[in-house]
Amino acid sequence: MPAIFERPRDLLGKDGTALATSDWLTVEQDRIDAFAECTGDHQWIHVDPVRAKDGPFGATIAHGYLTLSVVNMFMPQIVEIRGFSAGINVGMDKTRFLSPVLVGSSIRGRGELVSAQEVKAGAIQAVIRVTVEIAGNDKPACVVDTIHRYFPE
Repeated sequence: MPAIFERPRDLLGKDGTALATSDWLTVEQDRIDAFAECTGDHQWIHVDPVRAKDGPFGATIAHGYLTLSVVNMFMPQIVEIRGFSAGINVGMDKTRFLSPVLVGSSIRGRGELVSAQEVKAGAIQAVIRVTVEIAGNDKPACVVDTIHRYFPE
């Protein structure tokens, strides 16, 4: 269940607050192949299971940007912010890919509110760190500070 904030202003003063953790998502080869098709990145380490078997990881791995893109899928499970007229993704900071996601691995996102501040027009801008964990691995796949802006009703 996501951490719930009734309005964006409720984020203020909550820097460092742990948010929720998403459900596990198993990364199958069909998802990797679809991402390769969508982005044009058909590097063998992602899409050729036979060749990748003899590669550095012993199997195909998800694209780093695939791992990053599922952060958007995890966000509604991590945090729910209510009571705003519009929300936008401003960008991200400090994105790091720390460990490869092997095909068949399960990943999930763990959230933390890094900071929240009021910006122009009364909007609240929040930096939410998402750590993408890999089941059975002590080292995360990815850590990213996402930046969101919520406009008042």
